[in-house]
Amino acid sequence: MTLLLLALAIVAEVTATVSLKLSDGFTKLTPSIVVVVGYCVAFFFLAQALRRGMPIGVAYGIWSAAGVAVIALIGVLFLDERLSLVQVGGIALVILGVLALELGGAQ
Repeated sequence: MTLLLLALAIVAEVTATVSLKLSDGFTKLTPSIVVVVGYCVAFFFLAQALRRGMPIGVAYGIWSAAGVAVIALIGVLFLDERLSLVQVGGIALVILGVLALELGGAQ
């Protein structure tokens, strides 16, 4: 259940972040509303995952790493952005760091 709540938080955060780009500096109403609602929903579901016992370091690590990776992928696929090899390596290191945090907590 906590992973589902965390997944919902990630989806809401990614939606809000993409909408932030689409809001054009909060000059477009609909994406601006999605930003505010999306971040509120994201923090609500993150809080619910924490309330149900997920460790904060693990929850935030997964939430932020997944957000970074998915946002970068969306940027490349849909927003005409580019990633350098160094940036791809950095994203991989973030993901590896979260895995280390998760696996280290299991011992």
